[in-house]
Amino acid sequence: MENESTELFIELQDNEWSFDYLDHDRQIVRAIVYDNEGFLYFVRVLRDDIFGKAQLIETSGGGVEKNEDQISAIRRELKEELGVEVEVMRKIGVVSDYYNLIHRHNINNYYLCKILSFGDKHMTQDEIVDFHLSTLKLTYDEAIEEYKKCSSTKLGRLISNRELPILQEAKKILVTI
Repeated sequence: MENESTELFIELQDNEWSFDYLDHDRQIVRAIVYDNEGFLYFVRVLRDDIFGKAQLIETSGGGVEKNEDQISAIRRELKEELGVEVEVMRKIGVVSDYYNLIHRHNINNYYLCKILSFGDKHMTQDEIVDFHLSTLKLTYDEAIEEYKKCSSTKLGRLISNRELPILQEAKKILVTI
């Protein structure tokens, strides 16, 4: 992993649902994933649950498991959801946000990762059945448009608010690599 320069730190509130209480924190790793041609890879999420019915774009990633470091977690998550092996280039930053509806504080650790190879996905049952994850291969501008489209739902706005600043920072970093 390259030397890290200044990392972003963003703190966001959930203005979509009313706050009652928090009962847990979740350590999460997420990645802006790119290939040699400059395409970016995301997951499409189709959900119909407590957050409502929505079709969303999201960075690939997930929870850090007990006794797992963040780099191992991001490699595992990207293998599961996108079927890729990656080189972790650097940490982009942290977005602290809240999901009031499920009383959770998320600590999202974002990394910039370059694809080394493609293989089979190893998604969890929840990712297949509950979220219907699929891969999106997009240009930067296409990704921005997808996030804008998904901002029509409450959850889509929370995700867009969290991910657009990270995507913009990743674009700045990519022009220097």
